[in-house]
Amino acid sequence: MSPAGWAAVALAAVAAVTLPSWLPGLVIALRVRIFARVGGEQGVEVPGREVSAQEFRKVYGHPAADGRSRGAALSDLFWYWLSPGPHVHQEHLEPGPRYDDVARTTRQILAGLSKDEWAELVGRRIRGVLDELPASAPVHRVRLRDLMMPVWAEVYYEVVFRAPCPRHVRDLITGNADDVVSALKCTGLRHLERRARLTAYLRDRLAHDPPPVPLPATLSADEQAYYLQGTFFNTAVVQMSEAMAHLLLAVATHREVQDRLSAGETRPGFLDGVIDETLQHFPLFGVAHRVTSAEIPRAGRSPIPAGSVLLFNYPEYQRSGQGPFDPDRWLDADTRPAESIPFGIPANRPCPARGFAVLTMRVAAEETLRRFRLESSAQHTRSLPSRGPCLLVPRTGGPPGTPDRPRARLAAMRLADRWEGVGRSLVQLVLGTYMVWDARRQGLCRNHFAASGGSPTAASGR
Repeated sequence: MSPAGWAAVALAAVAAVTLPSWLPGLVIALRVRIFARVGGEQGVEVPGREVSAQEFRKVYGHPAADGRSRGAALSDLFWYWLSPGPHVHQEHLEPGPRYDDVARTTRQILAGLSKDEWAELVGRRIRGVLDELPASAPVHRVRLRDLMMPVWAEVYYEVVFRAPCPRHVRDLITGNADDVVSALKCTGLRHLERRARLTAYLRDRLAHDPPPVPLPATLSADEQAYYLQGTFFNTAVVQMSEAMAHLLLAVATHREVQDRLSAGETRPGFLDGVIDETLQHFPLFGVAHRVTSAEIPRAGRSPIPAGSVLLFNYPEYQRSGQGPFDPDRWLDADTRPAESIPFGIPANRPCPARGFAVLTMRVAAEETLRRFRLESSAQHTRSLPSRGPCLLVPRTGGPPGTPDRPRARLAAMRLADRWEGVGRSLVQLVLGTYMVWDARRQGLCRNHFAASGGSPTAASGR
């Protein structure tokens, strides 16, 4: 073989060996470009070239940044991912009486429990799910998102219906939520028949045994089922499961933080600081888009025209307030980062759970850490497509000779996680490209408004 041939072989070998270090990042960049093209020329990145990070909150909170779905090409993609019933999903309803009715109902359902009742409910449900782990296993290898999802399925079922969640219904909820979030992350295609099984259950339940809080009167019977499915048994379950996966993985990968928590850190609010720091580094929201209903004036700069699609990039905005993982900075008002919006902007559809999310995460984390030491060598990224591989090592009752750290298993996890990322990133590229094409072909949002002329009674997307 010629020297040039040997050089080519050597380069190919190096490229193959180093795939885990460069291919996933490259594929993510390609996916970002594909999704950016979906937004079209009307998309305005915030922060970005036209709107700075310093203007983020002011523009986001402006009354004219109130359009949600109509007029944005990205909406077809989000409606595709959130089907069935995306037209009545609280986050995607246009401003008006129906949105007000839905948002008010959500607040009433969530306000039905005091903070003490929230803490009791989450504590009871996390204990029940953790009790399902085999007691005899010296180490549990779990995916943290998968571990947490049944907890929040049971919690939100009980919040809505004020009754314990039957096991088969928990399976329906977790199947629905997992299918939605897998499609959103482009790690799997949609399985609408899986989602339809939960819809059918909710329709039947509402017909024969409705929840104590009356559901929005502006919605039909079918739409009420879609509303519960989208708001509580999709978004709420997914977001809290993702938040807990990020929190526990951050604890697992920052041993000094875990040691302080395990030793009973004496500084008040330290665990809340860990939660805040986790949400700062790994925000749950990626990009939220809003459509301007009127011109947004700006001092010394050109106004943002009506009809613009504002793409609010949470990770990019919060990145300027990051740094080393340091929960202590949240314990002093002078050191807290200003660029932090874990639950959105109060003036523009903030997360309905913002008043008790940290409380419930604290309860779930305390119970998990009371039982287990967490160990992980998995890569921790904001989107967490790996679902958070982690080892749970029981703190008591382990067999004699159980090592302080399962080093061999951590080494194997690190290797597997890196190479799984290669295959997964390629799957994300292929499936993401297909779903972008299919969403544009179906045009769920576009056709909804074309058929109804903006009326709130058009049929849901497929």
